[in-house]
Amino acid sequence: MKPPVIDQPWASLRRYTAARIGLGRAGASVPTAAHLAFQQAHAEARDAVHAPLDVDALLAGLRALGEAPVHVHSRAPDRPTYLQRPDLGRRIDDASAVRLAALRSPVVDLAFVLADGLSALALQRQALPLFAALRERLLLEGGWSWAPPVVATQARVALGDEIGALLNARCVVVLIGERPGLSAPDSLGVYFSWAPHPGLLDAQRNCISNVRPEGLAPAAAAAKLHVLLREARTRQLSGVELKDVQDDRAVAAEPSGLMQRLGGA
Repeated sequence: MKPPVIDQPWASLRRYTAARIGLGRAGASVPTAAHLAFQQAHAEARDAVHAPLDVDALLAGLRALGEAPVHVHSRAPDRPTYLQRPDLGRRIDDASAVRLAALRSPVVDLAFVLADGLSALALQRQALPLFAALRERLLLEGGWSWAPPVVATQARVALGDEIGALLNARCVVVLIGERPGLSAPDSLGVYFSWAPHPGLLDAQRNCISNVRPEGLAPAAAAAKLHVLLREARTRQLSGVELKDVQDDRAVAAEPSGLMQRLGGA
């Protein structure tokens, strides 16, 4: 008697990837377990898109690090509008613009924007570990200044450019929930732009993607981002002209590695 599920000969390769390969078959169909796992992953991805950000928890976490964060909102009044009108998610609403204008100070090196994007779950899980690791590196190196972190809801990547301009920042760093996939509903993206202002093109930004424990761990992402920000400040640019030439194996994930590169400073 044949087994109910016929395994594929390459099923052992599944331990190396989250991709759906070597699922086997039951008759002419995929096995029930694989079908149910697909449905669950699809539901988790949909939930990640629609789940609201716990703004209070994120603000509290930033305050615990010694920051004085502020909450702003895009021109998209709600989630359905945000999903249907990407343009509204790229501009800040009037009340938020006034709030940020009041915080404007002499020029700072960095403005940080923590944005819900298409996965508030990703921002909730990965943003604080990444920000804390990067903040520690910046403090250890010294010579960096930044504006109060901004938590932005119903936000697209380009919203950061307007926020950076309002805060008089040389560079804006946007931590944003990426579009969920069927194996990663909580993946965070990092985008940064030198000389931010509304209307910047995607080619003028750099991106680090797939920040999550199963992808690029937050501490490792902070190490990579720190190196890129130093280069951006030195060359005063970002985007396609700023290449990531790092050997990931040589980028330390802990501040002790930074101390070695700076000669024990």
